[in-house]
Amino acid sequence: MSGRGAAGRRGRVRGRLIGAAALLSCVILSAAPVEAQALRGDSAAFTVRNVLVDRTAGTAAQARELALADGQRAALRRLLERLVPRTEYRRLPNLPESRVGDLVENFEVQSERTSAVRYIGTLTYRFRADDVRSLLRNANLPFAETYAKPYLVLPVLRDHGVALLWDDPNPWRAAWGRITPFDGLAPLVLPKGDLQDVSDINAEQARNGDDRRLSAVARRYNVAGVYIADASLDTNEAGRSVLQVSLSLYGGTTGEQTVVDSYVANSGEDGDALMQRAAREVTRGIEERWKGEQLLQFGHEATLIVAVNFDDVVQWVSIRRRLADLAIIRRSDIVTLTRHQAVLNLVYIGDDSQLRVALAQRDLQLSPPAPDTAVPGSDAATWQLKLAATASDAAPAKSPSNSQARP
Repeated sequence: MSGRGAAGRRGRVRGRLIGAAALLSCVILSAAPVEAQALRGDSAAFTVRNVLVDRTAGTAAQARELALADGQRAALRRLLERLVPRTEYRRLPNLPESRVGDLVENFEVQSERTSAVRYIGTLTYRFRADDVRSLLRNANLPFAETYAKPYLVLPVLRDHGVALLWDDPNPWRAAWGRITPFDGLAPLVLPKGDLQDVSDINAEQARNGDDRRLSAVARRYNVAGVYIADASLDTNEAGRSVLQVSLSLYGGTTGEQTVVDSYVANSGEDGDALMQRAAREVTRGIEERWKGEQLLQFGHEATLIVAVNFDDVVQWVSIRRRLADLAIIRRSDIVTLTRHQAVLNLVYIGDDSQLRVALAQRDLQLSPPAPDTAVPGSDAATWQLKLAATASDAAPAKSPSNSQARP
């Protein structure tokens, strides 16, 4: 009896030792440096979905072949416009068909219909990231590829002194619902307008930047922050409609801001069409500001020593994968490693502000050095890196001192 008990205890101790050794092995194996063979980035940035094609030819096979060629060219154009600032679109390369095909890694058919002479389909194309980067760099074109976390847009319309949000009709909110979502790096989410939305926040609370209400709706939609698109429709001296839009950002990782724009109706353009055009331009503005802030600066390489704290090996591996997913980080070398902390030497391009923003999009929080955090054997202070709370846990807040106006 006692022999079996002793054997059992020895078995349990041996099992714990094996488990500890296995965990240590996982930590050591996961410590392999992230080499900069090429900037990796987010593969989603190089994937283009919902490409519509429609071709007719002598046979269905010929129509399909022509449609696929059309699709890959259209997808490449959408990809380049996603990555490159709008001001540089005129310089985008116009490649021969064979060169476009070389950039495609693979494609998939989302849906298709065929007849004897026609092919209609919806396709997804995935492009070779390194080849696309080389194409843009050789053309001396600036580009970004860091995806922003989604933001919620609350379209508020001031009509004869009354602020409308969930009211029906609210032509400004309807205009946002009609625009085609932009296929860019700064995704936006529109609210459903259901009873929970109505309960969470009203038009005046949105316009006044009610932190508690904005936090509630942001958590429910699991977004990084909230844009309040506050609009008013007037008439100018020439009798044309004028839409004044004040766009305020609450929360997020790039700092709060307010941008003001005016949109004047074109000849024959009614109020609804004006609002739809304005919503489209506001969306483009959000996309272009994000893209401009995240342009990759290949000529500016820097190094930062960071201490990474983690609870277990699963968290450590998750952090490593998130770092490897960022194009801005060229290399991540391990200086020291223990069971709950690693010291890394991050080699990145751009400035530290870009680095912090890019890390935040992967739920990684980079904090300035705390006192007495120098790496042993070095005078350099150590920045702190850890998994952050998800965006839905953060309360949006606005600082009026950061407001800016654009004519």
